[in-house]
Amino acid sequence: MNLLKSIQKHFFPDEMNKILREAHEFPRYTPKDIVFRGYNISMTDYLSVAYQLLEIFEEERLLFRKISESPLIYDCGANVGLVSLYMKSKFPDARVKAFEPDPAVFSCLKRNIDSNGVKNVELYQSAVWTHNDGIEFALEGADGGSVYFEGKKSKVNSVRLADLLATETSVDLLKLDIEGAENDVLPDIEPQLKKVKNLFLEYHSWASNEQQLDRLLGILTRNGFRYTIHSLGGLGKQPFLNLPAKSGMDIQLDIHAINLGYEA
Repeated sequence: MNLLKSIQKHFFPDEMNKILREAHEFPRYTPKDIVFRGYNISMTDYLSVAYQLLEIFEEERLLFRKISESPLIYDCGANVGLVSLYMKSKFPDARVKAFEPDPAVFSCLKRNIDSNGVKNVELYQSAVWTHNDGIEFALEGADGGSVYFEGKKSKVNSVRLADLLATETSVDLLKLDIEGAENDVLPDIEPQLKKVKNLFLEYHSWASNEQQLDRLLGILTRNGFRYTIHSLGGLGKQPFLNLPAKSGMDIQLDIHAINLGYEA
């Protein structure tokens, strides 16, 4: 039966496999619109969005147990808004705050929220950071824009995430996929972490900067979180022989953390 399913999947690909195949064949950093499971989705880069669709909708990596009538979700590094669409499909009464600094990507984010009639999603064309004074940001054109990315930078709006969290009584999910800025932002928001039930952190270790993983995990442990870690690549089977260029990353990790001491 498993062999039959494998053959069927190869010759009669399902919607997700079809999208992944098409995305690999489509030119990078080229605007495109698709319809996925009834949603109209605009994007700046098909390949990066295809893998987001896989992780968010197919594998449901951010699904959590509902503990409040109107879950509050902070989507930091929202890209084109797939987390917002997914969370509203799972929790129609959820409140979402989505942050995306790249102007072109933010335009797709807004279009995707508006065209699909999604309500109770607040959009911020800003990078989450440690102050509100703006920050130099490299516009990568897909999902990799970063304050640390090597390339031409432009100043974008910034918001101090710690200040926003200070106004909340509880947060059901805090997602931090902010391309290296987590090394600065997580320590700054530490006093607010007791309010957070579920935290998703994508850790980026740029080869040109000091590694911070031990520091970030220490913050999670100190604040009552238990975490799991999933590698997103790295140096392959021979890490001693495959050191990355200074402009690259030597570690990229998905960290899912649950606050075991959380009280709503």
